[in-house]
Amino acid sequence: MSKTGAKGSATASDAVAAGDEGPDAGLAATVAAYLRAHPDFFDQHADVLSQLHLVHSSGAAVSLIQRQVTVLRTQLETERGRLSQLIARAREYESFSARVHALVLQVIAATTLEQVGVVLAEALMSEFSAQAVTLKLFAPAPAADPAGDGTDPVTLAFRDFMERKHALCGPLDEAKNRILFGDPTVASADAPAVAIQCAVLVPIHANGRSGVLAIGAADPDRFRPDMRTDLLDRLGEIVSQKLLMLPLEAAPATVEPAPPAPQIEPEPTPPPKRKRAKRAVPE
Repeated sequence: MSKTGAKGSATASDAVAAGDEGPDAGLAATVAAYLRAHPDFFDQHADVLSQLHLVHSSGAAVSLIQRQVTVLRTQLETERGRLSQLIARAREYESFSARVHALVLQVIAATTLEQVGVVLAEALMSEFSAQAVTLKLFAPAPAADPAGDGTDPVTLAFRDFMERKHALCGPLDEAKNRILFGDPTVASADAPAVAIQCAVLVPIHANGRSGVLAIGAADPDRFRPDMRTDLLDRLGEIVSQKLLMLPLEAAPATVEPAPPAPQIEPEPTPPPKRKRAKRAVPE
């Protein structure tokens, strides 16, 4: 190893001595002098040696060993790139898992159907970069219509979705988009107009009723059909299990955060009536 360092330093010094006055001539001389003073440099820094390009003594001919080193070096760079991608994905998955865990704890702590909807909307919009969140429960099919072909537009639009076990990611057609997220051109002070381009539909099953947890995004590439839905499927199962513990008979089809109650000023209390003093009756 030290011999290779000495040979490399000699080559650099020969280039400087030969009259190479390029911009790197002074730097090459400094490196050569440092390697002469530290002949064991490559013994202590083997990773640097693996990145050097050393010409074989046979000249233009390439030995099998040199060819093997080149191939192995290319493979090493490829594996390093793959490892970096795996580490980045693992960190992203860990962060996503932690946020889902915090959301689950909030869902467990909710005591009403309305609170479940509020928790889901706030957490998914603040922690998961969603622009719209809707929890819809489909009306149960009547006994005379077990196929669910009634007049409820929500049930008809999502009839094929009711039996799904896994979440569905991707773009939505205009009809379903309006049913789930409303008219994108209508805005209010609390909810500005946002055109939803794609969504995640998580199936919900509770107390014999089906539903959908819809998470919408304005970015068309936010939710792609090829995305994994493991954690979203588990979130749907947790929400379904939570809804089993809540009464759903009188629940509305859409669960959204409730508006603040209006402040009612108490009516003024009338002043107390003064009692008249009784006059003495003359004897």
